Amino acid sequence: MNATSTDTVRVHAHYDSVKHLGHWTTSRDFEVRARRGSVVLDLRSPRIPDGDIEVRVDLDHAMVKLLVPDDAVIDHWDLEWLGRGKVKDAEGAAVETPGRRIHLSGRIRHGEIRVNRAGVAVLSAMFSREFIEDARRAHKEGGTPAVADPARTP
Repeated sequence: MNATSTDTVRVHAHYDSVKHLGHWTTSRDFEVRARRGSVVLDLRSPRIPDGDIEVRVDLDHAMVKLLVPDDAVIDHWDLEWLGRGKVKDAEGAAVETPGRRIHLSGRIRHGEIRVNRAGVAVLSAMFSREFIEDARRAHKEGGTPAVADPARTP
């Protein structure tokens, strides 16, 4: 799925697992709805234009995993919580070099948002079917797989 930078990318996971990895979009505006499912969004691509990224969520017993650059700042002030849940960001952003701001808003009912950075984000992307397909494509074309670390590929 490719979207232009002015489009809102809508991701829906109803009892399903949805992954968007590598250079999959150039948009900075996302809407995620998930019910008893999981969504993985890779926001590390240099093809996403500079500026804030908006992610609106509506989760019901679901999980969203965000793969972000090391210096990304996660703003989750506008999240509304109903029941249990949290934003898990083990590493957090580097304080001395704040990077791109990712603003999270919406409603979460018994769910969570996981933020993966650096090597954890690379490993998370590599342990997927999408990486295998991308590696096979890159091998045929003589290129480099983009799914593992989109910032390192053109």
